[in-house]
Amino acid sequence: MQKTALIAWGGWEGHTPERSAKIVRDMLERNGFTVTLGHGTEMFADPNLASFDLIVPVITMSAIEKAELRNLTQAVRWGSGLGGFHGTMGDSFRNEPDYQFMTGGQWVAHPGDIIDYTVVISRPDDPITSGVGDFAYRSEQYYMHVDPANDVLATTSFTDAHFPGLGGVVMPVVWKRRYGAGKVFYSSLGHTADEFAVPEMATIAERGLLWAARG
Repeated sequence: MQKTALIAWGGWEGHTPERSAKIVRDMLERNGFTVTLGHGTEMFADPNLASFDLIVPVITMSAIEKAELRNLTQAVRWGSGLGGFHGTMGDSFRNEPDYQFMTGGQWVAHPGDIIDYTVVISRPDDPITSGVGDFAYRSEQYYMHVDPANDVLATTSFTDAHFPGLGGVVMPVVWKRRYGAGKVFYSSLGHTADEFAVPEMATIAERGLLWAARG
């Protein structure tokens, strides 16, 4: 049976949510998904939301109605997959701890803004990261508050160069987790749609989304 995905985009234009959402749509369609693409949190109010095999929020620095959030978290708890990246999932709704409990983390800072750093694959045995070696990356290096229950697949190490006292801090970059019956995938890479041109980033994102989908 063909799998279905819902992608909802919106929020701050600096994170190129519409362009990124369309890249994800094309990625999923190449993998045989039937994709519904729409704008805004209203997409999460769909009474049939739990019927989607995968839900991808591409919404950043925004707000969500309580009923929409309740419907979204319930759909994932019942078995819909959830997957996303950077601030379009990791900084979607700052005032909603229920959302952060589901996703496993929340962005809090990116010292130095756009900088060069290294992504270290901590779980080369996992299907999402298999065959992907450590790689150099240029983007915002996300400092996040994260759930210790996350299954971390990749990390990055901070230095004191942009904020004294952070030297040696090892921060999760990619993780997966369970939320009730649903699977959740997150990658902090992907500040703009242009970063999907980095092969390692795109490979991890694609595999992670496919893993998160129900079934």
